[in-house]
Amino acid sequence: MKIFKQLFNFYINSSIHVGLSCYALVRMTQHMFHIFSDEPIANFVFFGTIVGYNFVKYDALARAKKLKMRKELKIIAVFSFFALLLVGFYFFHLQRITQIVAVAFLSITLLYTLPFFPNKKNARNWAGVKIYIVALCWVGVTLALPILNADVSITLDFYLKCIQRFILIFVLVLIFEIIDLANDDPHLQTVPQQIGVKRTKMLGLLLLIPFYFLELLKSNFDENQLIVNLILVIMIALFLVFANEKRSKYYTSFWVESVPIVWWLLLLVFR
Repeated sequence: MKIFKQLFNFYINSSIHVGLSCYALVRMTQHMFHIFSDEPIANFVFFGTIVGYNFVKYDALARAKKLKMRKELKIIAVFSFFALLLVGFYFFHLQRITQIVAVAFLSITLLYTLPFFPNKKNARNWAGVKIYIVALCWVGVTLALPILNADVSITLDFYLKCIQRFILIFVLVLIFEIIDLANDDPHLQTVPQQIGVKRTKMLGLLLLIPFYFLELLKSNFDENQLIVNLILVIMIALFLVFANEKRSKYYTSFWVESVPIVWWLLLLVFR
């Protein structure tokens, strides 16, 4: 049992789980836009997410020397290095335009983590900005990159999906912000800090309405997708309603981050 818990914690702490969430969203994009046999972009996003999230989570602590290199962290560092090698490998299998846009999102990640200007905080600590940067990056990486790499025409459906995906990530991050309310710096000005937990939950629930009905505006919407999205909306709504500061770290780091994976699996079941 102890070994299982250690493996599970490594799975969470090494960002494999969040990597699978991004991978699932890429697969969702490929399904929605009828993109087949494009493994490099899906694998690039999976390993890139692992590297990016581990960098964001551990870099600041390491530079501040507040992070002792325990055995698990050493393993995560080695694991992240090999993931970085695979990111490089798959990067050179992408289209040139995809590579350029991927570098742009890498720059946003660095801006999010590193203080580029003297005596200035990184973007992660800019008041009220974090949630928008995270949602924008997820939309770009899981939606824009697969579309660009497959050379799919940009139509109204693409913009509708961008809005829908942005809402999804925004609402999921709201749950994280509610859980982290007790530990977040007040200067971050997260949504719950600005409007309170009750109103944050109401905002999230209201945003799920356009998330669902945007599907009806697609040029050729799928009835099965409507069923899958309804199940997803109910699941997210329950996570949002029952979110509070006393919840275990696994509430968000495993269960909430499983939402994109469940969305993809439901799609596989219903198609």
